[in-house]
Amino acid sequence: MIDLHTHSLFSDGVLIPAELVQRAKAKGYEALAITDHADRSNLDWIIARIVRFCEDFKKKSDFNVFPGIELTHVLPETIFPLTQEARKLGAQVVVVHGETIVEPVPPGTNRAALEAGVDILAHPGLISKTEVLLAKGKGILLEISARRGHCLTNGHVARLAKDVGAPLILDTDAHEPEDLLDSAQALRVILGAGLVEADWENIQKNAKNFVGRILTEK
Repeated sequence: MIDLHTHSLFSDGVLIPAELVQRAKAKGYEALAITDHADRSNLDWIIARIVRFCEDFKKKSDFNVFPGIELTHVLPETIFPLTQEARKLGAQVVVVHGETIVEPVPPGTNRAALEAGVDILAHPGLISKTEVLLAKGKGILLEISARRGHCLTNGHVARLAKDVGAPLILDTDAHEPEDLLDSAQALRVILGAGLVEADWENIQKNAKNFVGRILTEK
């Protein structure tokens, strides 16, 4: 399992980064990104701390943990500059909190995130086919979410992505220990989205390829 969307107590998660990583390792994870919620007010504060943790951790372990950020409920017109700033600050995974149907995310967030070239569009809700095609063209990963509420549109996202060949990823959006998945649980989420085991294999390849690119760029 590679999970590129998780939260620590630097935003609304309940675990410090060290415990989040240790619990992920115990679940059999291969890699993890810590992507706490941010807007302009806390972007620099959060990324600096996650980067520091990841750098220190990697000196003592071969487990891959990456610093990231989830731009959350920000105005669509700010997504591009915030993405650029996040990468300059050291975020290796930039996630945007997509237009989930269970929260009042500003309309236009999905498209702005895709146009900004983020890495992952999380729980994109009732994303349009035009937007899915844009994700395909830019190689942006569309998230199948294991998180309650956000998972309600997994079937819609999966169907459109398969129709046009856009890349999918499975993330937990973990906030608490019990949100982390083992491989059997992950497969059930995939099957619940109307996908099949072969799709799960492709999703895992997408995640591994993304991690490979990060490691190559280091």
